[in-house]
Amino acid sequence: MVGFETSDDAAVYLLGDRAILLTVDFFTPMVDDPYDFGRITAANALSDIYAMGGRPLVALNLLAFPCSMDPGVVAQVLKGGADTCALAGVLVAGGHTIDDKEPKFGLAVMGEAEPGKVVRNAGARPGDTLVVTKRIGVGIMNTALKAGLETEESLSEVIESMAHLNKAAAEAMVEVGVNAATDVTGFGLIGHLREMALASGCAARVETRAVPVWPGALEYGRDGVKPGRTLDVITALDPFVEWGGIKREWKDALCDPQTSGGLLMAVDPARAGDLLAALAARGESASVVGEMEHGEPGRIVVV
Repeated sequence: MVGFETSDDAAVYLLGDRAILLTVDFFTPMVDDPYDFGRITAANALSDIYAMGGRPLVALNLLAFPCSMDPGVVAQVLKGGADTCALAGVLVAGGHTIDDKEPKFGLAVMGEAEPGKVVRNAGARPGDTLVVTKRIGVGIMNTALKAGLETEESLSEVIESMAHLNKAAAEAMVEVGVNAATDVTGFGLIGHLREMALASGCAARVETRAVPVWPGALEYGRDGVKPGRTLDVITALDPFVEWGGIKREWKDALCDPQTSGGLLMAVDPARAGDLLAALAARGESASVVGEMEHGEPGRIVVV
């Protein structure tokens, strides 16, 4: 049902009367605590299933580490992943390990959905309201952590946000009904919005003042504290985005590679209030950040 065509979040295979969703994701450590690393990485991998309106069922671990590493550290990574999967109701059925100089961890995940309720990144319409959950800027904040400018204690809210499942947000999305959705991860808010707009044959507009950003992220960006990949994302997007004279730190934040970010949803404006209410009822924060528009497919205007 869904393959590579629109850079969607998961592959979808029709099996009888069920849509089977398949995805895989893994990372190098973004935090020092091995348990938190496992939690965050698992939440990120499961997010692709949630972004398509699915229910994750089974996961397989993907683990790389040097054989000289303390087995207790490796166990904590796996425990973090397993606890997050248990919270999601997902069975960890095994996996595979390799000897590698740099630690890496992730999951291959299988989920399911009703064929008619699979949410794709294609399907947004001009006039749709854009709603995003979770704050952006975690890539910048993680860079500040690695530079010693922050501690895991000072970034506890950021870490908990990355480890937070998009399960409840997905349930609200399916309950209300949206036209398109994706999760905000390695290509930043603007990069994943461009994928949605291009797949849907629409343009889009983003209002920076409405975008939720982690406190300190804009200031760090202004001081040059940001992931090395940010420039690659900006360079790739520049030909397709009208930045509207925004300050450079906002450009960095909007293109900040996210780890386990929130959901970005395009919803009929008549249902936008219902979606925000359904998210709030589940304890999920959400912001209206713009709208889809008529125009060149994939073109983004930032104001």
